Amino acid sequence: MTKVTPFLMFNDQLEAAIAFYTATFPGSEIKNVARTGEDGPITSAEIVIGGQFFMAYNGGPYFKFSEGFSLFVDCEDQEEVDEYWSKLVSAGATPSQCGWITDQFGVTWQIVPRRFMELIADKNPKKVQAVMKAMMSMIKLDVAALERAYDDA
Repeated sequence: MTKVTPFLMFNDQLEAAIAFYTATFPGSEIKNVARTGEDGPITSAEIVIGGQFFMAYNGGPYFKFSEGFSLFVDCEDQEEVDEYWSKLVSAGATPSQCGWITDQFGVTWQIVPRRFMELIADKNPKKVQAVMKAMMSMIKLDVAALERAYDDA
């Protein structure tokens, strides 16, 4: 375990969240689970999602996720953006804007193509501003449209 580990508190949906996340993101696995009784529900878990270690707990209705904490998914290309977006939407996620989407458990994800990060790292502030303006008008990020904004600036 690393020194600092994200700890997610679910409202009695931990087992479903573990199943969804480990099926959706390669490099995921269940490290350890604790149950209430031998056949009872999972109360806590140590899991890896896409290579990132997490602790998770069924905390009940007292805890709520917010967009103040989100999980950033580094996508190689548009195809990978589309794949994760589709899996999340199919499972009941709610898209917002700028590549953000909140899953059925209340966790917010940023589904971001690597090309976007490359474009906004440009030294030309006019190009960066054009890419940011284009991104702000999108729900799911579109690499081709981001590149057009960059090229047209």
